[in-house]
Amino acid sequence: MKTLSVTALCVFVVALISTFVFPARASESDKLTIFTFSEPVELPGVTLPAGTYAFKIMDTMADRNIVQVWDKDQQHLYATIMTIPDYRLQPTDKTVVRFSETPEGGPTAIKEWFYPGDQYGQAFVYPKSRAVELAKAAKQPVPSMPSNLSSNVTKQIKDSSDASVTNMKNAQLKAQQANGQETELNQAFGSKNVAN
Repeated sequence: MKTLSVTALCVFVVALISTFVFPARASESDKLTIFTFSEPVELPGVTLPAGTYAFKIMDTMADRNIVQVWDKDQQHLYATIMTIPDYRLQPTDKTVVRFSETPEGGPTAIKEWFYPGDQYGQAFVYPKSRAVELAKAAKQPVPSMPSNLSSNVTKQIKDSSDASVTNMKNAQLKAQQANGQETELNQAFGSKNVAN
């Protein structure tokens, strides 16, 4: 049984390494980062097929908690996603993406994104129903928003004043625990990770 767990962990780590290719370029102002994924990846409310994508903060002056995901040429918007601040003690000079363990058979879910040199990154907020599944699979808390807001993720949103963005910003966010309990974000992630 222990050997099976160690083997499963090794397979998971190898899958993460093979799924993610380091970003080709990045931009300081809106944190624009180009990623190439060799396998499908999951984000809140959307699964991206293997390919190259542009991740960037939607409104650099007003809110760093909305991330948009575009095609590599930034012509097609795939998702507008709510995030909460995520803190790390030691920033690195490279972009860091962390993945969450997922139930078997599905794409790997993106958990966090850190821009090079930043101590604060973006922890992706999943719809509650999916956050519950991810928390159980990863045995870690997952930030969640009401599931009815997941349809806002794939709307074609041009700016941060759009009603869909406002609804996401005003949503009551929670944390889904591995044991199935729902808690406040501060209880699960600490005040450094959820403060603006």
